[in-house]
Amino acid sequence: MRMTIEVLGLGNSLVDILAYADDAYLDAQEMVKGAMTLIDEDRAEQLYEARVDPRVISGGSAANTIVGVESFGVAAAYIGKVKRDPLGETFVADIRSTGVEFATRPAEHGPATGRCFVYVTPDGERTMNTFLGASTYLSPPDVDEKLVREAKVVYLEGYMWDRPAAKSAFQKAGDVAREAGGKRVALTLSDSFCVDRFRGEFIDLMRTKTVNTIFSNTMELLSLYETPHFDEALDALRAEGVLGIVTRSAKGCVVVDGEATFEVPAFSIERLVDTTGAGDMFAAGFLAGLARGADMTTCGRLGALAAAEIIQHLGARPNVSLKALAREKGIGF
Repeated sequence: MRMTIEVLGLGNSLVDILAYADDAYLDAQEMVKGAMTLIDEDRAEQLYEARVDPRVISGGSAANTIVGVESFGVAAAYIGKVKRDPLGETFVADIRSTGVEFATRPAEHGPATGRCFVYVTPDGERTMNTFLGASTYLSPPDVDEKLVREAKVVYLEGYMWDRPAAKSAFQKAGDVAREAGGKRVALTLSDSFCVDRFRGEFIDLMRTKTVNTIFSNTMELLSLYETPHFDEALDALRAEGVLGIVTRSAKGCVVVDGEATFEVPAFSIERLVDTTGAGDMFAAGFLAGLARGADMTTCGRLGALAAAEIIQHLGARPNVSLKALAREKGIGF
């Protein structure tokens, strides 16, 4: 029997191709260490041919988050676009294997399935080359209105804001959720470069009440309000009247909810291996808590726990059951 969906995510559907590399390899491939670079299909094919012992899994920011939500034992679904090609088939099979409901019809024409090449150097730094491909062709007909109405929380990825069709799908999901009432509609700002391009539109989404929850890291928040002062930016976010969650790396997170402020520390780790997906997995824990009605501190602890798990191994997907890990740490929700 199908479980009622609690959290629904919409985002760019990418196949992650993960590998360890050293600085010499990055130099040979003319990559900027630590950067996320958008590439075209020809460059994507070149890097795919040059891959070295990769781990290939379904990916994309919101998809990673939704898989994390499911790992917490919270029923989740995902909407995103791939092409009907071998990598598209890999994405579909892999995300369904995690228990996430995924039924978006693949594209028959157009660019190939998107992919993100993630190279992790010995210092834990990640360098990404991303071909968005078919993922940006998500459009309003792909949005399952029944799923949107059913979910308690709808999670939207800021990276989607690049193409008009995907933006319209995003707005449709937000509008349907708002009309249904009583839902958390969350936006992750995704990256500072997204904020730089779409600052006014992201702020407008809050002020029109299309979204009522914002996920951000420190740099994204400072960029959103064009200030170098964290407290000033946090006050500006509070003034929007949304639930604001700001991650601060080793400092944990700060949550603003009306006049209330909650600070939650990060979990300690044994060894930093790969920071890929830390923000995505933090969002997974927080969203899982929100969907189950947990208090803000518990939501923050769930997020911090998931982020700590993910950065101690290669890849952006948990290696253990996050539900079991939360139970082990005494975090009930």
